[in-house]
Amino acid sequence: MTITLDDLNNQPIAQVSPALQGLYEHSDWVVEGALLNRPFSSFEAFKLEMIRTLHQAGEPAWLKLIKAHPELTGKVALQQTLTAESQSEQQKAGLANCTAEEYEALHRLNKAYQDKFDFPFILAVRGPRGLGLTRTEIIKTLERRLKNARDFEIQEALQNIHRIVELRLHEKIGRTSPQGDLIWDWHEELAQFSEALDQVPQQLTITYLSPAHKQCAEYISRLMHECGFDEVTQDAVGNVVGRYHADDPKAAYLMTGSHFDTVRNGGKYDGRLGILCPMACVRTLHEQKERLPYGIEVVAFAEEEGQRFAATFLASSALVGQFNEAWLSQKDREGITMREAMSTYGLDPNLIPSIKREAKKYLGFIEVHIEQGPVLYNHHLPLGVVTSINGSRRFLGHVKGVASHAGTTPMVLRRDAVGAVSELALYMEDRALKDADSVATMGTLEVPNGSINVIAARVNFSIDIRAPNDAQRDAVVEDILNKIKEISKRRHVEFELNESLKISAAPCDNLLMMHWQKALEDMGLVVFKLPSGAGHDAMKIHDLLGQSMLFVRGMNSGISHNPLESTSSSDMQLAYQVMMQFIKNFHH
Repeated sequence: MTITLDDLNNQPIAQVSPALQGLYEHSDWVVEGALLNRPFSSFEAFKLEMIRTLHQAGEPAWLKLIKAHPELTGKVALQQTLTAESQSEQQKAGLANCTAEEYEALHRLNKAYQDKFDFPFILAVRGPRGLGLTRTEIIKTLERRLKNARDFEIQEALQNIHRIVELRLHEKIGRTSPQGDLIWDWHEELAQFSEALDQVPQQLTITYLSPAHKQCAEYISRLMHECGFDEVTQDAVGNVVGRYHADDPKAAYLMTGSHFDTVRNGGKYDGRLGILCPMACVRTLHEQKERLPYGIEVVAFAEEEGQRFAATFLASSALVGQFNEAWLSQKDREGITMREAMSTYGLDPNLIPSIKREAKKYLGFIEVHIEQGPVLYNHHLPLGVVTSINGSRRFLGHVKGVASHAGTTPMVLRRDAVGAVSELALYMEDRALKDADSVATMGTLEVPNGSINVIAARVNFSIDIRAPNDAQRDAVVEDILNKIKEISKRRHVEFELNESLKISAAPCDNLLMMHWQKALEDMGLVVFKLPSGAGHDAMKIHDLLGQSMLFVRGMNSGISHNPLESTSSSDMQLAYQVMMQFIKNFHH
């Protein structure tokens, strides 16, 4: 029998509990404890209550639950203690069909994992799409997670248990993710194009105006046509633009979209989710023959990452009239100028000024994006509303001390450049922690010609400061600069610092945020707000239009700019549904 939300909320617990049996492996107490807090606004709220119930039980209960799970042995039939749910999940991952080599690897790695952590390796083997991970993916994940600390692995095991429970619950309530599965599959298809197909393992690298970049643009164009867009064009900088018209040809447009270029050896979802999710929405509108009071313009931005040329946000800069003509003379690693690359690609740089948008013709800009961080992941939430895109300031610097003998120079007489910059790095951490959302990073640290027995005379370093508003960001910078003066005086060293980047924060538009919030509430989802520490196309469009973003939870602790970047089709489905709710209810 399929369980409904009404059943969950209104049936006697003694009746509804058996129907939910097996969600948590041999641990139905989690479900029963969560049911004590009925009613729930949605099944998402029920999931969250189960997570809270488990969390409040404490580590002994966590470990008991983790140890209740079976080992992924590669020989499913040999495990007589498997629950029906576990047996089905392991079979979907093909673990019953391991080769001798795969079985040996799983057996060896499982033993090493058990010996190190004293609990079995837990993995949601049905994966982000629900169809099952490959045996190679399982083995590689086990190898990777063996390197983690025990406390981290306890939390990682629990995260995978929550994913297992989610998939099991969806089967019991008859929930599917048709659009989420479709969007996930589109990502896979788009990821077949790369500049590094010949590398093993294959790396996803798409830089501006490369042949692979052109293949991506052609794929997106073709898909837009299939989804029912009324116009699909490619503009003077290579953006792919799809327009779905309103009933009234004079109506304004709501702009949305993101970028399809990647960092080198990047992930499949950064940027691309913000293109494919609204495309799925337009596809639904087209299938339902529905028009809105406004048009929808989806922009697949051709460049955001600045990997081939030093021109980050090139594509969105062109739309707001801020394309820098000096960029055209920049050369890539092969000595090809941007102007030459555009000509080879078939673009005319002389037309770039013509693609600048007029603010009066638009209602605003919204962007769906994978979070690229661990906040939603750690809060067990699928979606979050962005409050602001952090402003940032970056510095490149060095500190000069005096080189001297490591053995003969007393500690009180040293002018150690490494000690000075290390003290600064630790201060940066402490200072940023005093604010709710400030971050401070020393991302590069170099001792030129360093030697093990010489006190360093020079250290090169970088500083990256980010915060949700400029005043907060600048206060952190001011305190760091004052700390540098204090360290310099006390340690008798010389700091030199040059600012290399200063970008203002981009607070999100209150009206657009309100519509995201309303859409989440309508679906019974938690409204969680957070700033974006990374830059996005919305940050540049902010100079022309009000903008707002919806973040989607990333898997693997929210890692991004990395092949491990991932999200589930279940979360993509929720993002699609919330975006549909947004666009159907949106009014300016």
